[in-house]
Amino acid sequence: MNTDVAPRLGWWQQTWRLVAAAAAGIPLWLSIGVVLRGQTGETGSWFLIGDPLVALGCLTLLLWRRRFPLFVAMTVAIASTASALAAGTSFLALVSLSTRRRPVEITVVGVAFVTASQFADGFYPVQSPPGSLWYYQLAFPALVAGIAVAMGMAIGARRVEVRSLRDRAESAEREQAARTAQERALERNRIAREMHDVLAHRISLVAMQAGVLDHRSGLSAEENRVLIRGIADGSHQALEELRDVLGVLRADPGRPEPPQPSLQGIPDLVADARTSGLDVTLTTTVTGIPSDVVGRTCYRIVQEGLTNAAKHAPGAAVHITLEGTAGDRLAVSVHNSSATTASTRPPASGFGLLGLTERVSLAGGELDHHPTPDHGYLLTARLPWPNPTHEKRV
Repeated sequence: MNTDVAPRLGWWQQTWRLVAAAAAGIPLWLSIGVVLRGQTGETGSWFLIGDPLVALGCLTLLLWRRRFPLFVAMTVAIASTASALAAGTSFLALVSLSTRRRPVEITVVGVAFVTASQFADGFYPVQSPPGSLWYYQLAFPALVAGIAVAMGMAIGARRVEVRSLRDRAESAEREQAARTAQERALERNRIAREMHDVLAHRISLVAMQAGVLDHRSGLSAEENRVLIRGIADGSHQALEELRDVLGVLRADPGRPEPPQPSLQGIPDLVADARTSGLDVTLTTTVTGIPSDVVGRTCYRIVQEGLTNAAKHAPGAAVHITLEGTAGDRLAVSVHNSSATTASTRPPASGFGLLGLTERVSLAGGELDHHPTPDHGYLLTARLPWPNPTHEKRV
């Protein structure tokens, strides 16, 4: 953070400072004029012409005090020797320099400020009272310089504090913007996964049934009717599920979400796949009811396995195995044999296994998927299933 750069001044802020600096020297200038007239009977041409011109030059030079602070402060301090009216401008120049809070610069200009006052007698030979020479030529200038330095140091410290607070506020805004962008990205990914989970399974079954109609010309009228009805029902269910997902996204934050799938919904999922024409068998040895996260993840694994089998291996036999118990783990596998019929593969979404891997990882499990020697495909997962009493204790 650069503390040397002072904030820019507007025209009004600049004007009132210069007017105040000019006005501050008027009392001293008038008092010297009164003393000169009382002691010598006249003020002299320098007092009336030279002094104001020097003060005007110093006042003009102050316009550049923030760009060249040391040069302006030193020049004004020396020039104020010849001008009582420039006393206010030299004070302002010293204050402005002190805001930089550089001890060497402040000391040099402060000494020049005090020293210059010693030579003012050459322009205004005013007779001082006996014993007061040290006060007028040393103590009083040093006091004024000390006040100017103290004011400048305080202003500089305040500027640093304000700049620090502003930088913190800007940093907080940047962090907030980054968090918002990250949350939006996460929300987009979540929506993509939900859309895939909801639609991919239904659309894959519809595509499989449509492929059967396209490649098998010897079907009876009843078989054709069943397939067409299945396509219509699957499309309708896909639209309904899509409407449910969009309804959740558009709903108020306080509105509860619809029930999420669980382990108990897998038999219905398998029955639905059989109705659509998949050859699916389910073997389960699960005892107990796992947590919502584990049950929902297991459901999505089976759903993804059925979806991929319908898309990439039409006509294949699919075998699903579930086993596990509380306190151990829940294992799920979906194996499909090679395809028995040829069909045009629907385009891949890219969110299937990738999103499933993330789901399983978040649940603390492991996912594996690979081709099998029989030209089929195997999808397996192992999910932790701690005891309910252990979960409460944790």
